Amino acid sequence: MKRHSFSKRITAAAMVATMWLVPVAAIAQQTQVTAPNNKYRVQDDVKLGADASREVERQFPIINDANAYLNRIGDRLVGAIPRQFSQPAFDYQFKWVNASDLNAFALPGGPMYVNRGMIQAARNEGELAGVMAHEIGHIALRHATAQATKQGSAKSTAVTLGSILLGGILGGSAGAQIGAGVAAAYQTKYSREYETQSDTLGARIMADAGYDPRDLANVFQTIAGQGGGSGGPEWLSSHPDPGNRFEKINREAEYLRVSSNPIKITRDFERIQARFRSMPPARTMAEITKQGGGRGSENPTSAGRYTRNVPVPSTRIRTYSDVNWLRMNIPSNWRDFSGQNGAIFAPDGAYGDQGITHGVMVGVYAGRGTNLRNSSDAYVNETLQANTYLRQNGRLTRRNVAGRTGFTTQLSGRSPVSGQTEIVTVYTTQLRNGQLFYAVTVVPSGESYRYNSAFSNVLNSIRLND
Repeated sequence: MKRHSFSKRITAAAMVATMWLVPVAAIAQQTQVTAPNNKYRVQDDVKLGADASREVERQFPIINDANAYLNRIGDRLVGAIPRQFSQPAFDYQFKWVNASDLNAFALPGGPMYVNRGMIQAARNEGELAGVMAHEIGHIALRHATAQATKQGSAKSTAVTLGSILLGGILGGSAGAQIGAGVAAAYQTKYSREYETQSDTLGARIMADAGYDPRDLANVFQTIAGQGGGSGGPEWLSSHPDPGNRFEKINREAEYLRVSSNPIKITRDFERIQARFRSMPPARTMAEITKQGGGRGSENPTSAGRYTRNVPVPSTRIRTYSDVNWLRMNIPSNWRDFSGQNGAIFAPDGAYGDQGITHGVMVGVYAGRGTNLRNSSDAYVNETLQANTYLRQNGRLTRRNVAGRTGFTTQLSGRSPVSGQTEIVTVYTTQLRNGQLFYAVTVVPSGESYRYNSAFSNVLNSIRLND
């Protein structure tokens, strides 16, 4: 009996040893990534990225009210960066660019920009996360300053970095115009090495964050199916041989611990994708650059200047009907800023690059299905995410809006522009196509008594021709 028991123990031990050897062998097959040589300090990456991001946001239209979702994905991925590549000084931030190109790019030190076209083409959140994980790989491995280390001499450092940050990373005609395309031959030579590193590290980050690295591989097929190699600064335009990369990433995934239930379709993915698809068609980055249509074109109030003495609403009115589905009355001393999906009304001194401090905004929101309350809640939540200083003062309450069943709620908080407590009142109702119509009034609390009558007249005059 003892001998038999001893034999069982040996067999059990062998089985345990075999079980442990499997992951060890798998790890041995993983491609090891080593950060390239870099003569720059980490603080240099941070400063260069911050400077470059200001230029990017001056050149290109940023979608500011949907970044919370992008940052949730980004934070999950950043949390999965291997310890040896983690830089506490880096400030990872993720923003949407309102451009149609299937493009995403990262800057040193943490800033990342993802084009609206990328999520519209993605088949699931994993593909979007794959693009982001790849770009995080570039940041974590400090590829921009490593590239400058390889290319630059002391005399040409500034020119080389400028080319890499705003030429090589943006790529295409937009990047060429900004970065002058210096040292393009070297960028092509070294980009293959760095792209492979970012693919490998990105796959590992994805697996550790709960995604399937094979979705990163699938991105190449998704983009190829969308004509990813033709024209414009698209994500694959400077990344040769997507088929080979597809195979390499899939092989890498075999040696990673991938969740049996990886993150694929999420409610937020479907919501943001549907919302972006309902927006007017976006221009390409090349068109935006050529036409000089950066932030100013996306934010129609950006040319204004804030003042302390904002005129009270005139008792005289004028009719606004520039948007074909909307008609309403506004004070005669208010300016209007129209877009395809709505308009902004404000007096002089109350509008600028951070929106309005006094006035009314109306527009259309894609909504969430046909449930008015759910769509209204979703719109309010996105408004709060885009304006973090605001807090909701109560739940939605029913109210007649434009002759239809609707809801209203009030938000408030200290405005970063005026320094005063701002009162924001949201009104919502549903259009016949299921989309949400919203009207939002904005005023400092100390001046609300001067605006109550004007706001009431504006809201009561709204006629929807949908």
